Amino acid sequence: MMWKFQDKGDREVCLIPEVTALAQEMWNREWSKISSKKNIFYIQRCYRYERPQMGRYREFTQFGIEMLGSKDSSYAKDLLQNCLNNFDIDYEYSDLVKRGLTYYVEDGFECSVSNLGSQSQIAGGGTYKEGCGWAIGIDRLVLTIMKKDLT
Repeated sequence: MMWKFQDKGDREVCLIPEVTALAQEMWNREWSKISSKKNIFYIQRCYRYERPQMGRYREFTQFGIEMLGSKDSSYAKDLLQNCLNNFDIDYEYSDLVKRGLTYYVEDGFECSVSNLGSQSQIAGGGTYKEGCGWAIGIDRLVLTIMKKDLT
């Protein structure tokens, strides 16, 4: 769900909850006509309308990778794990995850850190019609690193 509204300057504003759907739309509209594959990365502020709690804020930042035109999720999974390993944190990896977003075409994957409590997922992704990708929640990654440094 996106939130569209006019700001005080009468400009259209859109707050997005995640980036994958936009990447899929750009692929379907433009990029697939130019190339058979396109890899992108992003760092994006995103928004959700839920009760804020530790590790789950209304505004949050994602770092993500989208590999459009490719269904090679094994490479995406390896890339995510290599990325997280660089932060020297212990995480649990699962690749039999039912993702809550309808555009995924098979089970997804995610990485969780148990010391974050109920908001333990720090990264997740999967395969969709246009390709595959994943995102890391920067806020949760920072919380994980801070908790690790305190122990």
